[in-house]
Amino acid sequence: MLERLRNVLVSSFVGAIALGWVFAQGLLHFAYVFSAPVSAWLTRREYHGIMNGVTPIFSLRDALPEIAKSISLLLIGYTLLRWLYYRSSRATDGPK
Repeated sequence: MLERLRNVLVSSFVGAIALGWVFAQGLLHFAYVFSAPVSAWLTRREYHGIMNGVTPIFSLRDALPEIAKSISLLLIGYTLLRWLYYRSSRATDGPK
């Protein structure tokens, strides 16, 4: 069943398009790692008056969700790449 699915995804190029999308999303979220702390700091600074005088801080903790998203998407992409386009050595050797 999985072998048939793999063959369909490879032969119709749907797998390549989906794989490219997953890698693109992973790289995009990696770029967000650098912009998320700045964006959160600017938002806190903008609403400084509403927050009863709490000083806005620049925190790298705001980048943690983007790091998790990036790593997970890149791992999923790598797993799909290995499954779709690289056969294991056991599958190609055959009986000896």
